[in-house]
Amino acid sequence: MKNTTGKKIWIVKNTYKKTQAIVSALEALCLEAGFVFDEENPEIIISVGGDGTLLAALHYYETQLETVRFIGVHTGHLGFYADFQEHELEQVVEAIQNEKPDEAFKYQLLKVQIHFTDGRIKTHLALNESVIKRASKTLVADVKISDFLFEKFRGDGLSVSTPTGSTAYNKSIGGAVMHPRVHAFQVTEVASLNNLVYRTLGAPMIIAEKDTVTIELENADDYLLTVDQLEYFYDQIASVTYSLDGGVISFVNGGHTGFWHRVKNSFIGEVK
Repeated sequence: MKNTTGKKIWIVKNTYKKTQAIVSALEALCLEAGFVFDEENPEIIISVGGDGTLLAALHYYETQLETVRFIGVHTGHLGFYADFQEHELEQVVEAIQNEKPDEAFKYQLLKVQIHFTDGRIKTHLALNESVIKRASKTLVADVKISDFLFEKFRGDGLSVSTPTGSTAYNKSIGGAVMHPRVHAFQVTEVASLNNLVYRTLGAPMIIAEKDTVTIELENADDYLLTVDQLEYFYDQIASVTYSLDGGVISFVNGGHTGFWHRVKNSFIGEVK
C-alpha cells in the first residue's frame, strides 16, 4: 500500500461492538497509509455503520460541506449510501489515496426553512427527507407551490424528499423512486383525508428544482418536524418552506455503485 502523507481524515462510527473491531482495523490501515486524524477540519469523513451513521456525520459537519467528502463502509443490511463492505477496508484506503476532489459524486440537499409567528427563521438541511406532522391531531395546512395555493391538506402529515432520499421513508408511504440525476424533489402525503372541505391530489408530486413548496400551518403548539433522523418539536410555526438549494454533499469517487444497482441490491436482490 503506497504512503500518502497529509490526507486529513476522521472516522464516524456507530456504537455496535462489531463496528469497533472494524474501525480498529481501519485505523491501522489509515495510519500505515500516512493519513492524519483530524476531527475538527477533516478532508475525508469515513462513515462506518449504516445510513444512520452517515446521516449523523453529515449533520455534524454540515457547516463544512464545501470542503469535506464522505465515504461509507456499511456493516449491516441496508447501507444505501455506502460503497464498501466491512471486508473491503484496503479498497477504502486506496479510494481515499487516489481520490480527486473535483471528481466527487455530489448529491443535492434539501433546504428546510421554518418561519415562526414572531418573525424568526430557522434553517435545516436534509439528505433524505423532512416530514411535518402534529403530535396529537391531524395536520391541517395550505400547500403552496412557488406562492401558488395548490391544495388544502388534512391528514397525518407531509413528507418532502430528495431524489437520494426517495428510497427511504418516501418509498414506504407510496412515493416514487427518483434517480439523483433528476434535479427535483418530491412531496408525498401521509394518510390524507379527502372530503368536501379538504381536497388533495392524493398522489406524490415531483417538484421542479426552480420551485419551492411552502406548507402554511394552523396555530398550534405540538408540531413535530423531522430532518433525516433528527426530530424537532416546535411551537409558533407559521410555515415551512422547502427548496432544493441547500447545497450538496460530496462522496469520494472510488468503487462507486450505480443508483439502480443500489436500489436492486437493497430491495430486490438477485432475480431468480
